[in-house]
Amino acid sequence: MTDIADPREFPAAADTPYAPIFALVDSSLAESSTARADAADHAVTMQLVQRLEAGDGSWLSGLFDAAPSVAIERHLWRRLIQAWRHASRAPQGEQIAATLFALPVVIVAGNQTSSAMPPVDGVLSDLERIGAILREHRALGGSQTFALTSALVAAEAIDVARMPALLRWQREALAGADTDRDLAPAPIAMQAGNEGAHLRFIVGTALSTPAVDLLAETDAKGWALPLAQELGRQLAVAGVSVLALPRVPATPPVAIQQGRAAQRAVGAQLFASNAIRRLRASVGEPCAVISAHRCPSAPGGGELRLSLSSAFDPRQAEGFRCPLFPTETAGEIASMLIELMHDCRVIDVRVQDGIHADRDAATGLTLLFKSDTVPADAATSLH
Repeated sequence: MTDIADPREFPAAADTPYAPIFALVDSSLAESSTARADAADHAVTMQLVQRLEAGDGSWLSGLFDAAPSVAIERHLWRRLIQAWRHASRAPQGEQIAATLFALPVVIVAGNQTSSAMPPVDGVLSDLERIGAILREHRALGGSQTFALTSALVAAEAIDVARMPALLRWQREALAGADTDRDLAPAPIAMQAGNEGAHLRFIVGTALSTPAVDLLAETDAKGWALPLAQELGRQLAVAGVSVLALPRVPATPPVAIQQGRAAQRAVGAQLFASNAIRRLRASVGEPCAVISAHRCPSAPGGGELRLSLSSAFDPRQAEGFRCPLFPTETAGEIASMLIELMHDCRVIDVRVQDGIHADRDAATGLTLLFKSDTVPADAATSLH
């Protein structure tokens, strides 16, 4: 893992009503006895189950927002995954179980014209065809009985605050309730001459016997390509390039993590390939600089930035603003960016020491570091 400063500011654990839960998590992480750690974990999980079943999404959202460290946030998220599984179990004696799932899709959309265009509609027009692909390739544990929403929804629709409602809809699915409720489509904004990676989810409910885990499969092999082609066809708009990259369906707590990480990875790859190609075509090999920045608009108030530039290019560096999600360390994400640079055959990669401002004081623009402004003693060079 790469050594880089974490630019985020975490709340103080003692200043929130969630302090007793944080103390339980701390005790689990510090406990040398497996039995006592398991007991602390069980107590946390049951509190999360209680809040999920009570419909208390605001309490759950506040809990995760108030986590005082990455270690506690990460452990809490593991407990939330277990809590969802526990709360999702079919009642004893039931012959049929419902499984609500979210299928992440990273959509790379580019406006190929020189003028602004309206957003791409976030509604699927042919659910029967999508369902047929998933059934044919047994993408949902072999279940042939499932319903999908027509709306491509944003991450906020399945995030922590919404999970109690999703759990309720899962339980109501056996009664034939409409799981489309309150799941509004999220259109994909288009900018002239630009392309970006957008995260959307297909939400659905599948039926099976209680003993079957429909979401155990972690490989999309076989169905990812035909599904991607079908999604691209349904989202096609004149003048817009659309590439859909579906991931495996999962429970909401797992899908939200996997989807956000996938969107960021695709966005970083998209930026790097375009910027490196431009630099190599004009001034030769680029230098990459990774730096940590305070940023009020970023999750947790901080982010990493990857800048690509050349000492022979007088223009401003090209940059990618890389979010840090609460369950990740800055070092883990810096390592991901370094690996991406190595995959792109960028030899000169530097990690800037310290935590830096959001804006350049002289220009007011987003602060990015060029290779010729990084002193040799202020960065770690990774040739």
